[in-house]
Amino acid sequence: MDLSKILGVLLVLLSILFLSLQFQAYEIEATGIKALALISLTSLYALTVKHKHPLFFGFLIVFTMGEIFNYITWVVNFDPDPYFDYFYYINNTLYIIAYTLLIFRILVGINIVNTIKKLPLQTLLLLGLSVFTVYIITGTAEKELSALEYNFELMYNAVLMFLMCLSLVNYMNKDNRKSMNLLIGSICIVFSETLQLAFYYISEENIINLLCSMFFVAAFLFFYLQSRLLPKQLETLEQHQELNT
Repeated sequence: MDLSKILGVLLVLLSILFLSLQFQAYEIEATGIKALALISLTSLYALTVKHKHPLFFGFLIVFTMGEIFNYITWVVNFDPDPYFDYFYYINNTLYIIAYTLLIFRILVGINIVNTIKKLPLQTLLLLGLSVFTVYIITGTAEKELSALEYNFELMYNAVLMFLMCLSLVNYMNKDNRKSMNLLIGSICIVFSETLQLAFYYISEENIINLLCSMFFVAAFLFFYLQSRLLPKQLETLEQHQELNT
């Protein structure tokens, strides 16, 4: 069995273990397994995907760094500043950078001006809905956050909603399996992050955390699946090369 198959099996087992630990409310252990699973996924992408996109690869690397850092803050006895949570801002900044890299990955694959001209009403409606949703979602935790934390969460949620809306516009424009998988992954990650916000600031019911984790696993599954599908022009080129060999 080659290394890629071993990593594939390991990733499936780690995902099941991660969800099992979340089901039993073992938060620290689940966080460690989650970080290990993302290391495995990034390694699997590096080994199995022939045409790696640097922006998507960067997304996986930076997001994995965020999960590793998150686990470290759980297990290492730091002396946090009671007035300013450096770890919260560092960790979430890494996630924002990761999602931004994924946004740029989508943007370089579409002509945004032509797309807006092609879908002006849909784009405008999505923009309005996104702004409304971001304020509603962030507002649910407003009483629990300082002014700085609220603005930071607002920016974080705005990046997430922009990712999902851009994925939807990308799918409407291209209408293929790759863009569909990317859209489903983006929707799942938004659901995951929204449920995590609800778990931290509204209700600490474990079922919410479990659903958050399930959407997270589904999101990265679809992100990985889309990464294995070639853009149409590369697929055509490879088919042409196979016919000539």
